[in-house]
Amino acid sequence: MTAASLSRLRRTFPVRATALCLLSFAAFWVAQRLAGVTMVDLMVYRAEGRAVLDGADLYALRATENDLPATYPPFAALLFTPLPLLGTGLMRTLATAGNLLLLLALALLTLRLVTRGRRLPRSLAWLGAPALAAVAVWSEPVWTTLRYGQINLLVTVLVLWDMRYLPGAGPARGRRWAGAGIGLAAAVKLTPGLFIAFLLLAGVVAAVRGGAARPWLALARNAVCWFLTATALAAAALPRDSWQFWSGTFLAADRAGHPEQTANQSLRGLLARLLHTADPGLWWLAAALLTGAAGLAVAVLAGLRYRPAWAATACGMTALLVSPVSWSHHWVWSVPAAVLVLDEAVRAGGRWRRAGAAVLTGLFFTYALWWVPHGPERPELHQGPAEFALSALYPPAALGFLVVAWRVALRSGAKEEAGAVPPAGQVPEQREPAAAERGRAGRQAVAKE
Repeated sequence: MTAASLSRLRRTFPVRATALCLLSFAAFWVAQRLAGVTMVDLMVYRAEGRAVLDGADLYALRATENDLPATYPPFAALLFTPLPLLGTGLMRTLATAGNLLLLLALALLTLRLVTRGRRLPRSLAWLGAPALAAVAVWSEPVWTTLRYGQINLLVTVLVLWDMRYLPGAGPARGRRWAGAGIGLAAAVKLTPGLFIAFLLLAGVVAAVRGGAARPWLALARNAVCWFLTATALAAAALPRDSWQFWSGTFLAADRAGHPEQTANQSLRGLLARLLHTADPGLWWLAAALLTGAAGLAVAVLAGLRYRPAWAATACGMTALLVSPVSWSHHWVWSVPAAVLVLDEAVRAGGRWRRAGAAVLTGLFFTYALWWVPHGPERPELHQGPAEFALSALYPPAALGFLVVAWRVALRSGAKEEAGAVPPAGQVPEQREPAAAERGRAGRQAVAKE
């Protein structure tokens, strides 16, 4: 890209991208209101906040006409205490606006991680974020997140914020806060805790291979400290609820709903529908252990090969696969996954790569899982082959992403010692200092003379 074209892009693209984003968000807002969304999960959060304020039993409550229980750790309920102070209409409006802003933050963090270390202006991430958000808002996971008033975008943004501190991700300000995002995300919702395991494992592998383990282990240590601090704060404020949750409630995965529900896009949900049983038992345990080990291995390999975006998304996809319940709205990790596979397909070239990337990305825009019979009668236990295929799209897409991430990681940084931390803001192929370049230019000039 020439300097002239970059200058022209800077002048015209921001206006177009911003206009597209605002138009898309406005159309989305109208569509959601026409659909009569109730933001049922947001109403559960509000009931949890009211239970905390009233001193009621948090995990005995049943909210909304669907009798939905509280499933998050007690620290999340503390964060929900302002919600009962708002009117229902204002609360829903603020939740929608906040989630749209979080989608923009997710797009920006994704693009900054993907383009980090390349010979591209950092401003390109800012320019592309509105355009990415304008498209991503229509994907099924994002649409459903806003429809239910969920917190998935907040959790994902917290984790991606910390991914800026991974080796190879370049310089990041405010290192004193490193680990806070992952720690707080895990205190609100347990599945981000897998990122702590990823950081610890990467640190151990780096140490064994003679690389720099300290950045990985320090980030993991900080995340654990933030998680324990938030959990201790909740225990001090809500001792009874904290004891109840950590003494066994957090293991009751079926509190969230029946595992075979079509919205459950984890391996457990897939196997429950495949085997026509609400308890896939050892089949799920074996699949979760194997997938978890393979997914963490891919994430560690990508991390040690200076591919922080691939490492973070691989870990996020693995967490969704192995979790007992991963509702379709949890899959907002599909946004960075789509950016990565499309970027890789364009860079690597090839018709089949581009077609595969388009298919993997398009799966999250089909809404196909809602085409099959679903409801309180539990028809998912009696699915035929076609219905099962439509309700089982996200796990295969995630497994496909892990395969691509593994191949990208194998090709990346092969000439570098795994675990060694590159200079801030650079990746291995850009490590040649300016002095060396000047010396080489001088030698070439002498040779010409």
